[in-house]
Amino acid sequence: MDPQDAEIQDALKAQDNLPRHIAIIMDGNGRWAQQRGLHRSEGHRSARDVVRDIVRACGELQVDILTLFTFGTDNWSRPWTEVLSLMQLLRDASVEELDELQENRVRLVATGATDRLAKQARRALMFAISETVQNTGLTLNLALSYDGRSDIVHAVRQIAAEVEGGRLRCDQVDDACFSRALYTSNLPDPDLLIRTSGEMRLSNFMLWQCAYTELWFTPVLWPDFRREHLYEAIRSYQSRERRFGQTSAQVRSGKEARVGNGKLKKVGLSTA
Repeated sequence: MDPQDAEIQDALKAQDNLPRHIAIIMDGNGRWAQQRGLHRSEGHRSARDVVRDIVRACGELQVDILTLFTFGTDNWSRPWTEVLSLMQLLRDASVEELDELQENRVRLVATGATDRLAKQARRALMFAISETVQNTGLTLNLALSYDGRSDIVHAVRQIAAEVEGGRLRCDQVDDACFSRALYTSNLPDPDLLIRTSGEMRLSNFMLWQCAYTELWFTPVLWPDFRREHLYEAIRSYQSRERRFGQTSAQVRSGKEARVGNGKLKKVGLSTA
């Protein structure tokens, strides 16, 4: 890391309100390639170097979790040649980036209907996940064959089966119960969502989880995304007041603080 980069990171850390969980919709690979007269698959390959460096930067910043929207459920409808290229890229990256993940103590996990992935890609991914399970640094969560609505439907089915089987009562179903049934049950909700390429929508990504997430959009295409853009997004996040339904006066007074998934705890009151 060069001294200037270290200085920037130190300044961000000194603010003492780094996002714990950053999610990124990595958009613009195809457009980036087409602007250069290249095949769309070249855009996806170019994006791999960006992913590697952003993972490094988040690890250096001591961010807990980085979620990357890697392959959406709707992407299955793209031309098969492009889908095949993406599956090959996932397979190759899972193998070739493993040493890098281990060196930086990155724990790899995946969110979504991963059973739909191409056999070799899924096998390589599962191996990388198993090899990094004990790592204690950044958690890198790849959203694969994932979309927000299917995630919610999946959760509803899980809860319905519990109710039908008599293991859960209807009056026990609440926000926390529902969150536990989602694909992301073991992860906190994103604090900051970054979307590249100038599009200003969620595109069916983590619809439940992003209820209170801070959103940051940039016109930069993902293959051109750099650490400076990540730092800009974090600065924007740090400048915002996250109220979670409270008033600004309540937030400033510190009488109430948010804990867990949407629950409030009175500060200074005994919980015994």
